[in-house]
This record gives sequence, C-alpha cells and structure tokens, in this order.
Amino acid sequence: MTSPVRLALLGCGTVGSEVVRLLHGQAADLAARIGAPLEIAGIAVRRLGRDRGDLPVDPTLFTTDALGLIKRDDVDVVVEVVGGIEPARGWLVEALRAGKSVVTANKALLAEDGAALHDAAAEGGGDLYYEASVAGAIPLLRPLRESLHGDRINRVTGIVNGTTNFILSAMDATGAGFAEALEEATELGYAEADPTADVEGFDAAAKAAILASLAFHTRVGAADVHREGITEVTAADVASAKAMGCTIKLLCIAARGADAAGREAVSVRVHPAMIPLGHPLASVGDAFNAVFVEAEAAGPLMFYGRGAGGAPTASAVLGDVVAVSRNRLAGVRSPSESAYADLPVRPMGEALTRYHISLDVADRPGVLEAVAGVFARHDVSIATVRQGPAGGGAAGRGEDADLVIVTHVAPDAALAATVGELRGLDIVRSVASVLRVEGGL
Repeated sequence: MTSPVRLALLGCGTVGSEVVRLLHGQAADLAARIGAPLEIAGIAVRRLGRDRGDLPVDPTLFTTDALGLIKRDDVDVVVEVVGGIEPARGWLVEALRAGKSVVTANKALLAEDGAALHDAAAEGGGDLYYEASVAGAIPLLRPLRESLHGDRINRVTGIVNGTTNFILSAMDATGAGFAEALEEATELGYAEADPTADVEGFDAAAKAAILASLAFHTRVGAADVHREGITEVTAADVASAKAMGCTIKLLCIAARGADAAGREAVSVRVHPAMIPLGHPLASVGDAFNAVFVEAEAAGPLMFYGRGAGGAPTASAVLGDVVAVSRNRLAGVRSPSESAYADLPVRPMGEALTRYHISLDVADRPGVLEAVAGVFARHDVSIATVRQGPAGGGAAGRGEDADLVIVTHVAPDAALAATVGELRGLDIVRSVASVLRVEGGL
C-alpha cells in the first residue's frame, strides 16, 4: 500500500453524510480497489455546531473555511456535494487549476458553466468527474463518455427527475389532480418544501444539458434547453392519454439532426409528453429514473434505477472517487472534455414533434372543416380526430363539444402557430390542453 489519497469533502448534508459513512464502512475494500487507503483531510460545512448524529468522523476535521481546505498541499481530491453556482464554482476552479482532481454532483453548475470547470481541469491537469450529477446511482455518464465513445449517438430520451415522475405516476394510478399528487409527494419526502426546481423542469433541464454535451461532443448549457414543467398537466390530460393507450412523463429529449439550413445540429428540450404504453420509458414509475439511448452501432440502450437520494448519489460519488484516485496513483488523467463537434443548438421551433390538442368547440355543422383548415394552412397533417359531447356527457347535440386532435410530425413552430390560430376562432370556446406526443405512437 502506498500513501493515502487525501480527500477534501465540501458539504456534509444528506449526500455528504452518506459519503462519509461509505468511506468508513467500506474502507478496506476501497483501499484494495484503489491500491491505497482513502483518508478525509477535512470537511467544509456552513455551521460547525450542527448535530450530525453518529457520523463516524473526527469532529476536528470540520471547518468553515472551504477555500483554505482546498488549498492545502495534502489534499489530492476535492469532493463537492454543496450544490448551487457560487461559491462552488470558485472553489472547484481553484482546485482544478491547482492540479487537484474534482468529483462533483453539482448539475446546476455543470449546466450553467461546465466550460469553466473543463477549462480549469485542462489547465491544471487534474480529473473532473460528475457521474452523480445525473440520475443518481445509475451508471450513465461514464458509458456516454467512454463506453460509447466509438459510436454515434443520435438521440437520448430520459426521465431524469424522480419528483415529477412520482407525481405523474400517482396521477395516472389514482386519477388525482396535480395539486393532490404534489401534496402526496411532499408528505412522502419525494418533493422539497419548495418544489419549483422539480415541477417547473429546471432540474431536468440541467441534466439534459449535461447529457447532450456528452452525447453529441458539443458544449450545451442550461440556457440552450427548452424547458416546460408539469404544473399545467391535468387529470383530464392523464385520462385522455389513457384513452390513447399512453401515459404522460416529463421527458428530457436530446436529438441530433439537420437544422433549417441543412446543417447538422442538436435540439435539447424538457417538457411533459404522452408516450405509448409499449415504450420502454412508459413503465418507469414511482420516483425512479430511466434514460433511453439510441446509438447507430449499439442500437437502443436502457439505463434504469434510483435517480436521487443520499445513498444512491453517494454511491455514484464514491465510484468517481475510486476512478480519480486510481488515476492519481498511476500518474494519468481521464480523457479530457470532448467538444470537438461544436454543433449548433436548434431553436425549439425547429424541433420535430407531434401535438395532442383538446378543444372545446361549438357543436354545429362546419366546425370540423374550419378547424382542419387551420391545420392545413400551417402545413400540419392530422393523424386522428375524436369528437364527443362537451365534458364527456351523453351523446346528442348541445351548445359545445369536445374535439381531440393528434397530429403527424411537424416542426414545433408550425404546431404552435396552429394552436395560436385555433385560439382566435369564434367557434373554439377554449383550447383545453396541448401536449406533445413522443415515442412513435
């Protein structure tokens, strides 16, 4: 055994505490796998006096001086599980420029300014690993970065937020509305007291940017991702999806294809969508995550597991710690960032998708013809039409009727323009809902 690999741990909350426990409980195995023991040089926290229960760590290791801990000469690897943009960005840039290896679970920072971290890693010659930033314990980023490096990935579709997946699964199973399902998720600990980052899609958008960057060898940031949350999904939408043999999921979709000028480009988006029950992602329930990767040579690949929580995330963090520690002992570093393709990011309007549109219309002759004319003017082809009495009541002509239309694939801008014109028709009482349809229905 050689000298220990010394770790600076930034943060000791839910994930950080689990990292400490795993380091303590698996010390012998980790040392055998690495070829040297792992030691904690220090733990940076906000408050020294906080009760941390029976955490198996020397209390003298705690400090509020994160930057001072990072700068210590006896620190080899910096593990960051604090989250947020600042001061984490400054800490990690400092560590990387000094040649230290960094393991982080900070999806928000990677999506906001991953370029600064990668540039600092290249400057200092250390490793930057971040498996825990997307989908918790699921081995996903390293396969994209390494195992599939010889292949061409064309599309990545994923459920990458456990909170929203729990909510939508509960709505599907019980018929509850969004508010009721969110309340249940909060009571069970799946949703934060402020669930905005989850239900409005910010969390999933950050993860989508990271996945797209790795899959397409292009720097993609959070600002490049089209984002919509699930707060507008209703029990009626869920029922309509069931009637079509579908379910609703919050999807992150990153795809490679030609832009309006015919150049190769990528599109990255997060939004709720209907997917057919036969799609591999349709059966992913509760707070689980799953990512479906479509590669040219490898074909379709599915990654599934728990995407959040202290223990699963800590497992991914420790896996990265083992990898960077081995590299340091061997005097090598992992492959640097691969952003050679530098593909442009297509605007959402160019993304090819399908719409499910529910209309409350006047129940009189000529309505269907008028509505179909709007679709034709925007060069959007209709796949199916279902018409019935308003509110699903008894048959027979009344003042209003429900009209449900599913389109063929078209540019999102054309579909949005179609919906915009429909809203202006006097025969359309309201556009009750608009949802995209994905997955080859």
